[in-house]
Amino acid sequence: MKNFNIILGLVLLGLTSLSVQSAEIRDYHEEVIGKDCKTCHDNGIKQFPSDQSCLQCHDVDDLAKKTARSEEDKWQNPHNNLHYGKDVPCQECHGEHTPKKPLCSNCHTFKFDKHKG
Repeated sequence: MKNFNIILGLVLLGLTSLSVQSAEIRDYHEEVIGKDCKTCHDNGIKQFPSDQSCLQCHDVDDLAKKTARSEEDKWQNPHNNLHYGKDVPCQECHGEHTPKKPLCSNCHTFKFDKHKG
């Protein structure tokens, strides 16, 4: 019985740490959406949010303006680029709970100094 209680305690501790980990979100989003996971997870809690979920708060045209480069580097804009235009899925470069490496860095070496993975 003592072993059962120890094992049960360890399992509960593990589950608690997993739930705390999954609830961690970035400060700039927590200020706006709080801790309601369903605000973004419109496809279900265990699925990535849809682009429509992101675009409820973020305007792709504004993002393209903020990340625009000079005329000679204009296609190096992550939100309006040569390959995808403005249609690259948000989750390809951005992750709320775990930072992501930008999709473009698989082939290109340019830097996005203000990238919020």
